[in-house]
Amino acid sequence: MTDAALELESLSFEMNGRSVLRDVSVTINAGDRWSIIGPNGAGKSTLLKCLMRIYTAWSGKVRLFGRPLENFTQRELARRIAYVPQPGNVVRFPYTVREFVSMARYPYATPFSAHRAGDTAAVESALARTGVEDLANRSLTTLSGGELQKAYIAGALAQGGDILLLDEPTAFLDYRHQAEVIELLQQINQESGAAILTVTHDVNTAIITGGSALALREGAVVFSGVVSELACEKKLGDVFGASFRFLEDTATGLRLVAPQGMPA
Repeated sequence: MTDAALELESLSFEMNGRSVLRDVSVTINAGDRWSIIGPNGAGKSTLLKCLMRIYTAWSGKVRLFGRPLENFTQRELARRIAYVPQPGNVVRFPYTVREFVSMARYPYATPFSAHRAGDTAAVESALARTGVEDLANRSLTTLSGGELQKAYIAGALAQGGDILLLDEPTAFLDYRHQAEVIELLQQINQESGAAILTVTHDVNTAIITGGSALALREGAVVFSGVVSELACEKKLGDVFGASFRFLEDTATGLRLVAPQGMPA
């Protein structure tokens, strides 16, 4: 038996003749928490889309719980992996929050079937866990950015699965909503044991979140390991091609980072 939820071996992908991902290899175990970091254009979002088979023309090997990814039907894949896109790319459909979250149960539906008791329970649990019960009858078009992001995470929870992929889940959110989303994801990870992979530009968010980090630059892996080990000049320089200064957080004992030249 293996604890590996996802195994990537030399995953490569080209788009319009350009290499976007180059020989990406990593093993994600069940219950792990990983941050995928790197500069703009590093291939972070593309990696998630390859795992969701939004992009399919990649080479290499990807195994999901020991089974080749290409052997899954899309419905089977949706029962194992849930995906939350970047907030800026989210379309505000004119559905209520409850209607939207209910649609996430599609992997378990049969043609023309009504919701089953298990579907209703999953939807209500997802609404409660994300704290959006009071928004259940609101249209998605009326929600703030933080509320909308929680609704999309609720949809991913209702969908179920063992792996949750999130693309910049705190982008465009104020500090309060960022903290709420980070805390929510930590709770999901601890309570359900789901492996969580989060794309982020924010190294400090990754360090505070803990777990592991996969750092990409120009589509290639330049770091893979415990996220706190990234907080050194050479490693961050290899990732971002910039200089950094370091700050000790006395409350947590963590070493946080800032771009070189920012005021103290």
